[in-house]
Amino acid sequence: MGQRIYKVLTKEQWAAAEAGALIRAPVDVEDGYVHFSTRTQLQETLAKWFRGVEGCVLASFDADVFEHQLKWEKARGGDKFPHVYGEVRASQAVSIWLLELDEDGVPLVPDEVARARDRDTDPKKKPDVIS
Repeated sequence: MGQRIYKVLTKEQWAAAEAGALIRAPVDVEDGYVHFSTRTQLQETLAKWFRGVEGCVLASFDADVFEHQLKWEKARGGDKFPHVYGEVRASQAVSIWLLELDEDGVPLVPDEVARARDRDTDPKKKPDVIS
């Protein structure tokens, strides 16, 4: 198993994904790929795109699952971000978290994620739900 990549969704987007819809936000549809962040990119992503959005869901995925569909492309500040050019489903998530807002209304990366190192996890295991 390889590196974890992370997708932030609204609670409505996550509910749709759990009901069988593909994981994708409007920006993913518009750009033609699914945007992800690495662990170290997450807090900036949350501050830029999800300020004031209550009930955000953070889902982690094993990057290896996406094989040739995963491309690392320059984006914000020239940093390379993971983009998946293919289908992403809730059943592929390794773990999920319900995010809390800080005093400025920015969702916070869970300590467990912020301090984690990429680690092996059985992708066939059901996601751990932490809320």
